[in-house]
Amino acid sequence: MLTHDITRYVDLHQSMGFKFRSQHILLRSFGVFAEQHGDRFVRTETVLNWAGQAPSPPQRHNRLATVRRFALAMRAEDLRHEVPPSEAFGRAWFKRRSPHLYTPEQIAALLGAASRLSPRHAIQPITYRTLFALMAVTGLRISEALALEVDDLTEDGLIVRTTKFHKSRLVPLHESTDRALREYLRQRARVATTSHAMFISRKGVALRYPTVVSTFLHLARSIGLRAGPGQRGPRIHDLRHTFAVRSLERCTGTAAEVARHAVALSTYLGHTHVSDTYWYLQATPTLMRQIAHLGESLHSGAQP
Repeated sequence: MLTHDITRYVDLHQSMGFKFRSQHILLRSFGVFAEQHGDRFVRTETVLNWAGQAPSPPQRHNRLATVRRFALAMRAEDLRHEVPPSEAFGRAWFKRRSPHLYTPEQIAALLGAASRLSPRHAIQPITYRTLFALMAVTGLRISEALALEVDDLTEDGLIVRTTKFHKSRLVPLHESTDRALREYLRQRARVATTSHAMFISRKGVALRYPTVVSTFLHLARSIGLRAGPGQRGPRIHDLRHTFAVRSLERCTGTAAEVARHAVALSTYLGHTHVSDTYWYLQATPTLMRQIAHLGESLHSGAQP
């Protein structure tokens, strides 16, 4: 019964345009756990036992909050559903997680590890190497990269259709990136598949987000970028942060030129407002030197 209720709850949110991906994964895990304990309705004790198994405090809070919202919706239909207390694991304070800015050496190590995935003769190594490399040089979201289809690679660049804000965009590519993608597609053509997805598994089906995350974590740990389960470290999304920051670092010139570059970067990343792009930018020695130079120019009366 709980599994059925979870399916209805997820379907409702997805029908309204929410991706509801991570919530679906968590709720499905909770449903299996609860039904193994014989629960037909949400029970506070079961929720806390399941959420408490998460390896870190933020993950325990996230599990609790996700199931609690589900329980509130279900209790509106049936009072036998219990709603666990929101602060069962203490009060959760939102704190923006500092992104990791990859060095060129770290990205090269990640791609090298992807190339060594087994089985070596299968499509898997080149698929993951190409996927992570594409994200590093374009700043694509992981959801956008996984939604790409073969025909989305055009002479003018990549057509990104499945975006966060449901607005398609054209992403121009460097000629080296274009060559790498076309080489991947030549390798992909040897795989028996009916899928139109650009990035496929060795079984010929589109890569799934949980599988990609698991593979990334395995690779990151294998090269020392991350510690064990439950420990924080570089994320896939940090490739997007790195692209944004490095792009701005390469922009030199007047304040007006930097402003135009920021607008172009915002468009390239698929942001609705340029202010959304500022969220991605972090202070680095290069950027701080550029800011100091502009500040000195302004103080001396020169045109910034």
